[in-house]
Amino acid sequence: MSTAASAKNGTWRNWGGNVAARPAREVTPASVDELAAAVRKAAEDGLKVKAVGTGHSFTSIAATDGVLIRPQLLTGIRDIDRDAMTVTVEAGTPLKRLNVALAREGLSLTNMGDIMEQTVSGATSTGTHGTGRESGSIAAQIKGLELVTADGSVLSCSEKENPEVFAAARIGLGALGVVTALTFAVEPIFLLTAREEPMSFDKVTSAFDELWAENEHFEFYWFPHTGSTNTKRNNRSAGPEKPVPQIQGWIEDEFLSNGVFQVAQWVGRAAPGTIPSIARISSKALSARTYTDIPYKVFTSPRRVRFVEMEYAVPREAVVETLRELRTMVERSGLKVSFPVEVRTAPADDITLSTASGRDSAYIAVHMVKGTPYQAYFTAAERIFTAHEGRPHWGKVHTRDAEYFAGVYPRFGEFTALRDRLDPDRRFQNDYLRRVLGA
Repeated sequence: MSTAASAKNGTWRNWGGNVAARPAREVTPASVDELAAAVRKAAEDGLKVKAVGTGHSFTSIAATDGVLIRPQLLTGIRDIDRDAMTVTVEAGTPLKRLNVALAREGLSLTNMGDIMEQTVSGATSTGTHGTGRESGSIAAQIKGLELVTADGSVLSCSEKENPEVFAAARIGLGALGVVTALTFAVEPIFLLTAREEPMSFDKVTSAFDELWAENEHFEFYWFPHTGSTNTKRNNRSAGPEKPVPQIQGWIEDEFLSNGVFQVAQWVGRAAPGTIPSIARISSKALSARTYTDIPYKVFTSPRRVRFVEMEYAVPREAVVETLRELRTMVERSGLKVSFPVEVRTAPADDITLSTASGRDSAYIAVHMVKGTPYQAYFTAAERIFTAHEGRPHWGKVHTRDAEYFAGVYPRFGEFTALRDRLDPDRRFQNDYLRRVLGA
C-alpha cells in the first residue's frame, strides 16, 4: 500500500481513510491537450470533473461521482530559469521528486511543509504550509500557473498576466479549473541548522513571541495530558553540513517517531485509559538534538502512522490564548488524546483564500489516529478555534460553510465572483465546494 490514496473496485479513498467516492470514470491524461479534451468530453456527457493528487486531504475536496482526473503522467520539470530564479513543474509532480531534482540542480524552495508525498498542485490548491517568520506557504512561492478552465481552454496567469486569476488560483481549491503547471520562485540551495529540544508547555507559551521573533522557522508539538512540548527551531547556517547520523536517524525518526508511536496508538485504541501515561512516556522519548542539512532534509519528515487531522489558522497574537483554552478543554472533557498538537506560524500573504490572507497567522493542528472516533475532540476544538475567527485548512476536517467564510475572509466575494466567471456551469463543483463556497 503506497502513501498515496487507493482505488479498489472503482472506489477512490483518501490517505486518511475517512473519505470515499465512486467516480463514473477515471482519466490519466499524458498531456495538457489530453486533459483539456477530458474536460470538454465531461461537459458533453454532463459530468462534473475533479483532479486528485495523492489524497492527503482529509476533506472530500477531491471527491466526485463524475470524472476523476489523475495527474500522475503530468510530472517533471518543464523549465529552470536561472536568471529569474524560477522553476516550472508539471502539476502531478510529487513534492518529494521536486525537492530532490532541485537539490541536484543546486536549488531549493525557501520553505515547505513537513510532508512531501503530495503533488505540487494538490499541496498548493489546499494551502499546504510549513512554519516561517517571513516565508509563507508553498502557494505563496508561486510566480505563475497554468490551468485548464471549464470550457477546456488553457489559461496562463501571473502577477502580470490575468492577475485577478493569479490572486485566487494559487489556492484555488480545484474550483477555478484543473492546474496543469506551476512556476515557483527558487533560490540557491542553503543549509539549515535544526535545534530540537523538549520545553514545558508553560515556558513555550509564555516565551512564544520571543521564540517566534528569534527564529526563521519555529514550531512545537504539545502532548495532551502532559505539560511537555517538543520544540524545533530551523535557522540558516553557514555550515558545515552535519546531518543526523544514519543509525541515530533511523532510531529517532523511524523507530521512535513512527514505530513505537504506532504501537502506542494501538495500545491507546485498545485501552484508552492508558493514554495519559503513554503520553507522558512519549513526551520524554525524544531527546534534544541539533543537526545541519539541506532544506528538504530538515523541513520534512516521514509520516507512517495514519491519522485524521483538523487544523485552524488563528491570528498570531491569539495563539497562546487559544492553546491554553484547548488545554483546559482537554483536561476537563475526559477526552483521551493520544496524538500531539502541532503549532506553526506563517506571515500574512496576498492570496485570496489563503488561511494567512491579510493577517499574520498561527496554526494549531489536532490529530486522531486513523480509525478512532475523532468527532467529540474535533468539535470541541473547533468551537475554540472559531471563537478566535479561525480559518480551517482547506484540506483538513472542519464543519464550516460559505456563510462562515464570508465573515472570516474579507475577499471571499472576490473569489466566488471569479468562479462565476470561470466556471458558470459548475463543472468543477462537488459537495464540499457547494458547502464552502455556496451554490
